[in-house]
Amino acid sequence: MKLISIVTSCLNEEGNVEELHQRIKAQFLDHPEYEFEHIYVDNGSTDETVARVKEIAARDPRVKLIVNARNFGHIRSPLHGMYQAKGDAVIAMASDLQDPPELIGQFLQHWEAGFLIAVGVKPRSRDTLAMSVFRRLYYRTLGRLSDIQLIQNFTGFGLYDRRVIDMIRDLGDPYPYFRGLIAELGIRYATVEFEQPRRVRGITKNNFYTLYDLAMLGLTSHSKLPLRLATMAGFALSAVSLMVSLGYLVAKLLWWDQFALGVAPMVIGFFFFGAVQLFFIGLVGEYVLAIHTQVTRRPLVVERERINL
Repeated sequence: MKLISIVTSCLNEEGNVEELHQRIKAQFLDHPEYEFEHIYVDNGSTDETVARVKEIAARDPRVKLIVNARNFGHIRSPLHGMYQAKGDAVIAMASDLQDPPELIGQFLQHWEAGFLIAVGVKPRSRDTLAMSVFRRLYYRTLGRLSDIQLIQNFTGFGLYDRRVIDMIRDLGDPYPYFRGLIAELGIRYATVEFEQPRRVRGITKNNFYTLYDLAMLGLTSHSKLPLRLATMAGFALSAVSLMVSLGYLVAKLLWWDQFALGVAPMVIGFFFFGAVQLFFIGLVGEYVLAIHTQVTRRPLVVERERINL
């Protein structure tokens, strides 16, 4: 029998881990031709998440638990769990029930049809209007700037053949933009559309910093265009500054007594060019940080405990 590994990273999800396991188990009751293992990767929970998962693991040896020594972030922790999976295919999903386990059957159908990757895409979600607009605008912008064609509305939820996991491991990227990495491999994939439900229990772990980190990671990992825009903008602004300076010079020579230079244009120009410089220095800094992350080669996570592994 083929073994399917389900990997779910969790942080303070005590109210969701039991229901998540029951719903996953129900999917495999409908597909008895597969065996499965369910790997929870706890990313430094401060509530009763670890205790709840241990209770589940005591009843069902197919449930396994990795407890990280601390919170290693929303990128490294799930990837580490996928590397520990032993299945012929790995299904990655969030533990907040916003990635519906009921799509597992469709993922398996595409996998058996020959697709090495089957991803869940969410053209519609029940986010707030502002968040939906912001996400759509970001992904559209990133898609235009990226050197590769990214998968629209894809968050990482999906099935990956063992060969794909081995490819990703061999790349050795310690902090990958996973959804971009999947597109960059160039492997033929299938998509399964779903409407992301609202979170029922618990609170989202995404905040401004995590979303900004993910956005900058996607930009710096898959596009050189921002740096080239900085160079082109520098030339363009230099040309504009020269033309404005010549215009002021001509106006002053023609209307020497009537034309006063004034302080306002100089102050506005000073702050404008200062803001442009700071913006592009910050952008270059993001690329330097990405290089620094690659060079330091720190481990994905440090584990504190393992259950059933």
